[in-house]
Amino acid sequence: ELEHLHDPFLMKGMKAAVARIAEAVEWHERILVYGDYDVDGTTAVSVVYDFLRRHYPDLKDDSLHFYIPHRYREGYGVSKQGIDYAKERGYTLLITLDCGIKSVELTKYAQSLGIDVIVADHHTPDDELPRAVAILNPKQKDCPYPFKELSGCGIGFKLVQALCRHWKLPEENAYK
Repeated sequence: ELEHLHDPFLMKGMKAAVARIAEAVEWHERILVYGDYDVDGTTAVSVVYDFLRRHYPDLKDDSLHFYIPHRYREGYGVSKQGIDYAKERGYTLLITLDCGIKSVELTKYAQSLGIDVIVADHHTPDDELPRAVAILNPKQKDCPYPFKELSGCGIGFKLVQALCRHWKLPEENAYK
């Protein structure tokens, strides 16, 4: 039952992620939703991007966009080309879905260009984590979220649930 879903704010980093997204929406910053090219990554991007587009249509078309890296030219996960794309188009917030947990150097690179990064990834983290604004990954150390096996799309869904609660939207909005 939907009532049995865990509170999204149990996930380490969720409060910081929600606060940064809310700030970006409030100040009409440019947000890039970035996901891996596989089914998990593209569905995660679809869930988060569609939610933000539906509930914040006042964001101009160029203020909210998504990016899926080219499988052969860019490879798996966050790419330098993707970060350069964000910089060239003036995005100040990058939300990675189904990737990013191992992108320590690329996160530093994004930050050096003035781009904040939120990592939402389900892959097993290394000892060194990216220095992101927030990391959403139930497998990270000290994360009290009770279910550790969410997919990347599942973590994107938990982010949408948390945004619904933060903005006092009916939680049914997260289920669409």
